[in-house]
Amino acid sequence: MKVHIQDSDYELFRSAVQDAEPLRQETAEPYRPRPAPIPRPREADDEAEPTETLSEAEVETHDYLLFVRPGVQKRVFQALQRGQIEPGLELDLHGLRVEQARLALREFLAECHHRRIRCARIIHGKGFGSEHRQPVLKCKINYWLRLRADVLAFCSATRRDGGTGAAYVLLRNPAKNASRTQGA
Repeated sequence: MKVHIQDSDYELFRSAVQDAEPLRQETAEPYRPRPAPIPRPREADDEAEPTETLSEAEVETHDYLLFVRPGVQKRVFQALQRGQIEPGLELDLHGLRVEQARLALREFLAECHHRRIRCARIIHGKGFGSEHRQPVLKCKINYWLRLRADVLAFCSATRRDGGTGAAYVLLRNPAKNASRTQGA
């Protein structure tokens, strides 16, 4: 369907736009192939390397554990706090000495990585059995987990899973980590 414009309308339009200047046309830069990114060398045990230098004295341990790295989505962390992400593995550190607990944690997180576990639960206890009734392992867990690059977030568990005597740990997705190091 073709619309016919009357001559009077056409003249009215021409008189309205007679002093208009055409815009300069800016075109996009032509495509140029860019060099491939240079991959960064990966250490043998990257997950165990500290992400930053952090002194144990700088880490305050409150009754409720709470830690999240920048970039973790708020809704994912909230689901972790509510216990909505099912822990794939569990580690019970009750009754262990500090050095035994550190080795057990290292092995446990390596096993989580090997099995591609996304969320784990660590039972550290509330410290009622310790010498001064202080949560020694809870403080250590709070510090050790912050040092690991493969730990994205952690928080105290819900009451049904141990409350403040246990922690949910959100681990980096091993598939994303592998693709990042291959393509980076």
